[in-house]
Amino acid sequence: MDIKSQVTKMDSIVAQGAIVDAVQAFFADNATTSDYGNGGTNGKPEMISKMESFAGAIAKVNGITHHHSIVDGNMSASEFTFDFDMKDGSKIYWHEIIRRIWNEDGKVVQEEYFNAE
Repeated sequence: MDIKSQVTKMDSIVAQGAIVDAVQAFFADNATTSDYGNGGTNGKPEMISKMESFAGAIAKVNGITHHHSIVDGNMSASEFTFDFDMKDGSKIYWHEIIRRIWNEDGKVVQEEYFNAE
């Protein structure tokens, strides 16, 4: 499986704001996630649920910028800036690196988020 092609496709979907769709299409069933806020998920269904809740809490997308990605073997790193107004009145502005490990089927098995601020 061409990981670079998978990264390009997934990042394009994320940049359009379709985060739930990206998880559904590109995560392996046993995928895990972890982030710099000490949160994480175990398994694709848990991540889908988390992303559905998050997406449902967004009032306005001010911008999603995909800066660039790199691929080395079965690992990729993508830099994004996310700018959201939330329904609870708060604002989210994340500049982050998303590191992914991919399996031989072109699915994400581990995703980790790093604060790039």
